[in-house]
Amino acid sequence: MVRVIVKSMLYGITVAPLLMASSVAVAMQVPARKTVLVIHGGAGVTRASMTEAEEKSARAALEAALRVGHEVLLAGKPALDAVSAAIVVLEDAPEFNAGRGAVFTHDGRNELDAAIMDGAKRRAGAIAGVQRIKNPITLARAVMEQSPHVMMTGAGAEAFAQSLGMALVEPSYFRTEKRWQQLQKALQAEKDHKTQAKAEAVQYFGTVGAVALDAQGQLAAGTSTGGMTNKRYGRVGDSPIIGAGTYANTRCAVSGTGWGEYYIRAVAAYDICARIEYAGQSAREAGEAVINREIPKAGGDGGAIVLTSDGRFALPFNTEGMYRGWIGADGVPHVAIYKNEKLAEPVP
Repeated sequence: MVRVIVKSMLYGITVAPLLMASSVAVAMQVPARKTVLVIHGGAGVTRASMTEAEEKSARAALEAALRVGHEVLLAGKPALDAVSAAIVVLEDAPEFNAGRGAVFTHDGRNELDAAIMDGAKRRAGAIAGVQRIKNPITLARAVMEQSPHVMMTGAGAEAFAQSLGMALVEPSYFRTEKRWQQLQKALQAEKDHKTQAKAEAVQYFGTVGAVALDAQGQLAAGTSTGGMTNKRYGRVGDSPIIGAGTYANTRCAVSGTGWGEYYIRAVAAYDICARIEYAGQSAREAGEAVINREIPKAGGDGGAIVLTSDGRFALPFNTEGMYRGWIGADGVPHVAIYKNEKLAEPVP
């Protein structure tokens, strides 16, 4: 049997290489309760923007993140650990707008945001505008667990990381040629037609995120992003804002992906959970109402992943595609990208 050894560190989660083990099921006595992990790699993806090789790599990365997170849940670890581990895999994959592969700002920098929330205790941690943190989700978790604060930004957040012994990377680590060319295209469009530049910038939004239900029935949510191509003035979107792009409580966990300004105004992640808790809506009903009605009505677009404490989930989005997937107790990953792809649903 294959398992992943996941080691808690002062500032987060480190995922070690896959190791062979013959008796993990015997060693880990997990309560007989269904576990679920749901992930996304950002909405706004289009067929025209993807090569066959890129699509193949993205699907493989989604499956890898699901398998890593599932192994954490299989080991009886908390949902928080599964969310962290899955997002680390996605941050390390250059196919997504988070960590390595993040989009560029107007000034040619990568500025990274992330947040994580423990639904059982309603603890949360977030960071914004960091430029040298290899895995921003680990620093967001450190803010939650190792400080009295909820959010840190920029140089201060990086100083906090160093105080914990977290190594910083060179900013060039995050650069990919595809993202650099997207910036050049946006800059040229801005030079030619300012309204066109706005449309081009929006096209390249995206994030990665995960929500999980563990064997003890606890929920967690996390989100990580490079923001929006050609953003200026230290712009921060919804991803690191608790209640806007990331939220979890004992009933519901949400990670959003989309045009952040609209998610912030709608307090989208919290609104979904509030509909579930107070109005008795299902994950599907609440996600549909906020993501596919309220946000588009205001002028925004995007998607989200929603998971409830009974193990049911929804993956609403209103764009041509959203990198998405889920894995249940059976350990079989299910992934999809485009809107017309049918994603297998769990057996009740």
